Amino acid sequence: MTEGETEQEEKTIPFYPDHVTNEAKLALAILVVVVVVGVLALWFPVGLGEPADPMNTPLHTKPEWYFLFLYQILKYLPKTLGVILPILGLLILILWPFFDRRKDTKRARSARVILAIVGVAAIIILTLLSELS
Repeated sequence: MTEGETEQEEKTIPFYPDHVTNEAKLALAILVVVVVVGVLALWFPVGLGEPADPMNTPLHTKPEWYFLFLYQILKYLPKTLGVILPILGLLILILWPFFDRRKDTKRARSARVILAIVGVAAIIILTLLSELS
């Protein structure tokens, strides 16, 4: 061994007694803080206000832009139909290729394009109406 190696060994700190006790002290301090906050919460509870009403949405609440058209559908249709209709639309889009086995014709293709344009236009119009209202 050279002199540099012995000096380096003397500068190290052993893991077991030192590091473990420091971590135990930190864990104990965190536990004390959690217990103190818990006891204070029992003695001085924070009032929650009135309970939430899931059927009454405040006026200032709006969803993100990509859900605005669904939010607007709920204004125009009854609640159950407004929830079921988008789900049925998605199921039809997913299952359509499995049930439609006919040959593709120009008439069917143009009908699908028109249906897609009407659907996208409806989504855009409902989104704009919801954003402006």
